[in-house]
Amino acid sequence: MRFLNDQVPQHDLTYSDVFMVPGRSTVGSRLSVDLSSTDGTGTTIPLVVANMTAVAGRRMAETVARRGGITVIPQDIPIDVVSEVIAWTKQRDLVHDTAITLNPTSTVGEALNLLPKRAHNAVIVIDEDSRPVGVVTEADCAGVDRFSQLRDVMSTELLTVPAGTEPREAFGILHDFRHRLAPVVNGDGALQGVLTRTGALRSTLYTPAVDAGGNLRVAAAVGVNGDVAGRAAELLAAGVDTLVIDTAHGHQEKMTAAVAKVRALSPGVPIVAGNIVTPQGTRDLIEAGADIVKVGVGPGAMCTTRMMTAVGRPQFSAVLECAETARELGGHVWADGGVRHPRDVALALAAGASNVMVGSWFAGTYESPGDVMRDAEGRQYKESFGMASARAVRLRTSDDSPFDRARKALFEEGISTGRMYLDPERPSVEDLVDQIVAGVRSSMTYAGATTLAEFTERAVVGVQSSAGYNEGRPVHTSW
Repeated sequence: MRFLNDQVPQHDLTYSDVFMVPGRSTVGSRLSVDLSSTDGTGTTIPLVVANMTAVAGRRMAETVARRGGITVIPQDIPIDVVSEVIAWTKQRDLVHDTAITLNPTSTVGEALNLLPKRAHNAVIVIDEDSRPVGVVTEADCAGVDRFSQLRDVMSTELLTVPAGTEPREAFGILHDFRHRLAPVVNGDGALQGVLTRTGALRSTLYTPAVDAGGNLRVAAAVGVNGDVAGRAAELLAAGVDTLVIDTAHGHQEKMTAAVAKVRALSPGVPIVAGNIVTPQGTRDLIEAGADIVKVGVGPGAMCTTRMMTAVGRPQFSAVLECAETARELGGHVWADGGVRHPRDVALALAAGASNVMVGSWFAGTYESPGDVMRDAEGRQYKESFGMASARAVRLRTSDDSPFDRARKALFEEGISTGRMYLDPERPSVEDLVDQIVAGVRSSMTYAGATTLAEFTERAVVGVQSSAGYNEGRPVHTSW
C-alpha cells in the first residue's frame, strides 16, 4: 500500500481519515477476486468474530464458518462447554442450517422464544421419529394464545428437500413450489436441517472454512493468567483450529511467556497473540512464537480504554505499521476493532491485515448469544458489553472470593451494557457478511487486485478531512 502522491502523513490515522483511490484494473467482476487468507487459519473470507461473550457462541461459530470466516470462543467459558461447542460446530452441515425443533404438543410461547435464535425464522415440528410434520413461523403465531399447542397452528403442507441435494437444484425446488424454506431430510425421512432460498444461493457464492477433515473451523481464546499451557492443551485436544492468546495489553512479559509456553506444545495450529499497536510489540510477540498478532487497543464500540487511560492508537496507522513488521518476520496481523462499515474492513485489508475481527457490529444479530429484547418502541435489540467491563470481570472472577471479586469490580475499562439493535433489513450475521464481502470485493476490483496480497500491494490511500468523509456518506432523506 502507498499513500497518494507518496505524501506520508506525520500523524496517526483512523479508518475515517483515509480513502482509497481507484486504479487501472483488469478485474472484470467482483466475483473474480479470491478472499482467502494466507495466514494459516483457513478462512475463505477475511472475517473473524471477536472473542466477546455477547457475540461469539455456537450459532455464530456455525453460521460464520459456513460462509468462510471463523469465530473465536471466549476465554471465560468453561473448558467442557468450549469442547462441546467445538465438537458441535464440527458436526454441522456445510450447506443447510441447523433446525429449531419442537413437538406437536409444544406451545406457541415456546416457539416464539426460539424463533429469534435462527435467521430462517421457523420452527420445525417433528414427531417421535424426528420426522417433520409441520412448520411454524412468527406469522402463524400472530394473534394466537401463547398456550396454544403447535399442532393447532402449524402448517402441514410440507415441502422437503433430500439431504445432499445440490444448492442450485434445491433453489429450483423452493422457487417452483413458492416456498421460502424447506426441511432437509435423510433417506428415512428424519430431519437433518433447514434450507432457505437465500441459503441455497449463498452456498454457491461462499466456500466454507473447513479443516483437513472437511469440518467447519472454530477458534478459541486463552488468557495469560493461570495454567495457560494446560488450557491450550485441552483446547487442542478438543480439536480447536486456531489458538488466540488474548489480553488487553499484549506487549508485556506475561504475554510473551504465555506465547512461548503454547509454542512449546507444538500445537500444529496458528497461534494468535495480542493486543498490541506498535511494530516493536509485533516483533516481540512473533519472536516469542506467535504466527499472527492481533492489533488494536481502544477502537472497539464497547471499549472505554482510551477515555479511561489515554492509551491506544488510531487503528489504521496501527494496522499499517504492525503489518509491515509482521511481513518482514514472516508473520501476519489481524485488525481487531474499530470497523463500523464495509469500507473499514477494506481499509484494514489494504493496510495489510490478513483478517479483520468484528465484535459489536455482529452483536446485534440473530446468531449472537442472548435473547432478543424489544424497547418501548418495539425495536429488537440484544445486550452487548465490553470484555474489560465490570460485567465481564464478574464472569472471569467467578471462582475468586467475594472480597477479591468486589475489589476487581471497582476497575473497569468497558461498557457493561449496551443495546445493539437488529437492523430490520439485515437482522442476520449472514446479511452483514453479504454486505461486508460485497464491499470488499468491489474495493479490490477498484484497485485491480484479485487476491488479498495483491490488494495490499496495489492499494493507494489518501488522507481526507471530516468534510471529505461526510461527503461520501449517503443521504437517506432529501436535503
